[in-house]
This record gives sequence, structure tokens and C-alpha cells, in this order.
Amino acid sequence: MAKKKLRVAFIGAGGIAGTHMREYSKMDDVEMVAMADISTAGMERLGDEYGIPDAFTDYKAMLRKIKPDAVSVCTPNGLHAETSIAALRAGADVLVEKPLAMSAREGQRMLDAAKKANQKLVIGFQQRFDPKAQFVKNAVDSGRMGKVLYGRVQALRRRGIPNWGVFGRKDLQGGGPLIDIGVHVLEVTHYVMGSPRPVAASGNVYTYLGNKKSNVACQWPNWDHKSYTVEDLAVGQIRFENGATIHIESSFAAHIAKNIWNFQLMGEKGGASWDPVQLYTDDNGYMINSEPGWLPRNKDFGSIFGLKMRNFVDHSLHGKPTMAPAEHGLMVQKMLDGIYESAERGKEVAIR
Repeated sequence: MAKKKLRVAFIGAGGIAGTHMREYSKMDDVEMVAMADISTAGMERLGDEYGIPDAFTDYKAMLRKIKPDAVSVCTPNGLHAETSIAALRAGADVLVEKPLAMSAREGQRMLDAAKKANQKLVIGFQQRFDPKAQFVKNAVDSGRMGKVLYGRVQALRRRGIPNWGVFGRKDLQGGGPLIDIGVHVLEVTHYVMGSPRPVAASGNVYTYLGNKKSNVACQWPNWDHKSYTVEDLAVGQIRFENGATIHIESSFAAHIAKNIWNFQLMGEKGGASWDPVQLYTDDNGYMINSEPGWLPRNKDFGSIFGLKMRNFVDHSLHGKPTMAPAEHGLMVQKMLDGIYESAERGKEVAIR
């Protein structure tokens, strides 16, 4: 008997789609059947590389003709809701890249569409698959840290404004570093804390470098400063129903010593950091810093991105639980919305 395969199509054929395709190509229970994008050049390149037989400039036509089992949504943020809802209504399960959408209102429409169509909707949060994150989550879940009171989230680049894509356009992305890279560390921190319900947010955003021409040497020079309408730096705080708080700092450009990609937790009985991964507890009258003697590395289990893709296939094709339900994506989206709204209004806002 032939092995059952998940027929996957793609909406969006940019760089992140290529990463999805690379991971799917390693799986013998996946068949990549079609892709849709307004750019034919990207589709030609990826089609040749991964042997994808059909390409469309109209994703709705692709959904009608191909009728895929699942769709990877790899578009700019502004198209996440529209394309995901269309795929769900067409009878496909959906893996949508982070963030869930441009707003929680759009995200709720996506969840409602999945429920109505009886299809699966998964958010592309790969950081929770990191063995370091699992180590910290196990410590939280086992009670070693007691009640988690506070999380500090940092996704900071000294000078890392993307010079490709539409990352500098608020109308297409919804924001800058907070919604693009801050979301990664925010989601994993929220996940290891047990995914508490957010109730309020406050924040500020600042633009001072990205909208100006620069001759400073950096990793991605010559970004389009004329179309740059997002923040360089965002800071915010989220309060949760259980009394815990998260503070987040995220930047494309900030005058700091080096890039930082990390979270820290503080609890009643202990604390933790993600990188380097350590636990901070009291033991036998002493304050102890402990770390795992060994954790799996990419060469042992595949990349965290690959684990994300594998989990989606197992969820869609084999009915296994997802580690990244869309409900988690919606809570994170509400936090992002809250920080941006607070920055605009100049006061703390409620998250409903």
C-alpha cells in the first residue's frame, strides 16, 4: 500500500517559503503540489529547485484547481488573514507564519474560519521547539520555580534593519521589530510561563535611525529609509490574569553593545535564563546556578524550524497534537496590539 502523503501548497514564494520547502522536501509523507505568488521569478526558481509542478499568480485559482490538503502561508503580514481564511474555506489545513495577522481582530476571524470549516490552523512559532526552551518549560511545569512572577524579553539588534522585503512598511507589516523579531522571544517566554491570559499592556515606540539615510557600516546597509514607517525600538509591559508580568525590549537599531536574543524568568522559588540556559534556585542553604549537562543540538534532531514543520505535518496528516495552536498566536497578537495601542494613546490599555 502506498504511504499516505500530505499534499501541500504555498501562498507566497519569498525567502520564508523556500525555508518551508526545504524542510518539507526532507519528509517522505509530504508532496509539494503548487504555489502562488504575484512574482513569477521567485516561483520559477523554487519550482526548479524543489520540483513543484504548478505555479499560479492567483492564489484563489490555485486553491480551486489544486485543492491541497494543507497550505503554508508565507506572505507579508498584511495578507495572512485574507489568504489563510481562503485556504481554510477551501478545505485546507493552514500553517501561517508569525505573527498570526496584522491585528487580533483579523486573527479572531482566522480562528473563527478554521472552526467553521473544521480545519486546523497552526501558527509558525518555532522557538518553543528549542531544547533550551523545553528545558526551562519543564522546570516551570514541575514546580521548581514556583509561581512565575516576571519575564524579561529581549530581541535587540544594534543595527539590523532589513534591506529586503517590506519590513520597514507599517501598512504591510503592522509594525517593526516588535511584530517581526520581538514576537519570537515574546511567544516562547509566554509559552514557558504556561500561556497565561493577558489583561493589560503599556508601551512606547521610537523611530530615530531607520527613516534616515545612513553611511554606518552594518550587516544590512542601504535599507529604503524613504519608505520606512515602523519603529526602531519598542518597549512594553504586559500584565496577566494570574498577576505575572512580562517586559519586552525589541529593536532593529539601538545603541547597545551587541545583539541580544534572550529571556529571563523570575519566580517565587527560582529563576531561569534561556541563553545561556540556566536555573537559579536555593538548595541546602546555598544559592545555586545549574545548567543541563547535555541538550540535543541541531545535528541530533534537526533544526527548530524543521521540528515546527514536522509537528504541523503530524498534526494535519496524522492527528497528533500541535505545539503551536492558533489560540496561542491570538494571545500573542493581543499583546502586540496592546503595546502599539498604548504607545499611540500614551497610557495603559486593557486587553479583552
